[in-house]
Amino acid sequence: MTAMPTLFISHGGPNIVTDDSPAREYLRTLSELLPAKPKAIVIVSAHFETDGVAVVTDPNPCMIYDFGGFAPELYKMIYPAKGDPALAERVFKRLEKAGLSPHTYEKRGYDHGTWTPLLLAFPDADIPVVQVSIDPKRDAAWHYALGTALAGLRDEGILLVGSGHITHNLRAFFSIMRNGAAVDPVLAGKVDAFTGWFAGKFAAGDKDAILRWKELAPFPAENHPTDEHLMPIFFAYGAAGDGGKAERVHASKQMGFFAFDSYLFR
Repeated sequence: MTAMPTLFISHGGPNIVTDDSPAREYLRTLSELLPAKPKAIVIVSAHFETDGVAVVTDPNPCMIYDFGGFAPELYKMIYPAKGDPALAERVFKRLEKAGLSPHTYEKRGYDHGTWTPLLLAFPDADIPVVQVSIDPKRDAAWHYALGTALAGLRDEGILLVGSGHITHNLRAFFSIMRNGAAVDPVLAGKVDAFTGWFAGKFAAGDKDAILRWKELAPFPAENHPTDEHLMPIFFAYGAAGDGGKAERVHASKQMGFFAFDSYLFR
């Protein structure tokens, strides 16, 4: 069996499922990047934050509409994919063996970092999904270790996904959206510098620099006032195994600065 690649996706707002955009079209064709249909999906969402790492064992996750002010139809959407308690237990044991002291959630629904990209990429909802959390107080190396602990699942046809955002300056985003202000070219340049730095370091396989992004990447605070939406990229990178190769498979922007880069690792 060919090992599955791993993925980092910039999931956007919940309206990515309804509004026409290059990022939406990319997610609709995401399954074409894979060698086969996944047997299951293990996903780390930036919207699932815990102290340490948690694994969801819920066999029938409900929906979490963790957003406000969007179109009414978004609050009626359902992604009915089943959970997989047996796989969740195996994920738990792998994290435990790696010394990461996991805990479990018996009940937790799909937040929009999980259900919106999966709805677009796998609309039949016939692939079981196991959710794993991030810890926003932990660094890139810790989240990389989460991925490393689960890397062996790829050999079983299981897709490991990190769902976050390559840039996530919501204050600037909402200011421009609400006030109709023009995009600040200085801010747009800082976004380009940041995303370009990651693309270059991934292309060079410079893991040390990538894990030290906060001290080495240009303009980290302007692109991530808080870190949680970048942590899933390190999970996906680690899940590819040591020496995993990165490919930037999508790059688009909203409003000229809000970047939607996606990476495939193998």
